[in-house]
Amino acid sequence: MKGFAKSLLALAILATAFSATHAGPIAYGICQTGCNALAVACYAAAGFTFGVPSWGAAIPATVLACNAGLGTCMAACVAAGLSPIP
Repeated sequence: MKGFAKSLLALAILATAFSATHAGPIAYGICQTGCNALAVACYAAAGFTFGVPSWGAAIPATVLACNAGLGTCMAACVAAGLSPIP
């Protein structure tokens, strides 16, 4: 019975060690895709096409706001990439 108890204890310790997994790259990629979809919608609402830069110094304020929102969203994705998924 002692051998069984030791095996059960070892199994319990092993199970708790793997109780949370990191979905990092998958969660990060999904989050970034969502951010880009929102940026495309923001650009379209402003009357521009996402991914076509070449305005130089004459970048409209609406596009700058879309870019700021995209940057904030993508920075928040770091948390999604690093958080453990139970």
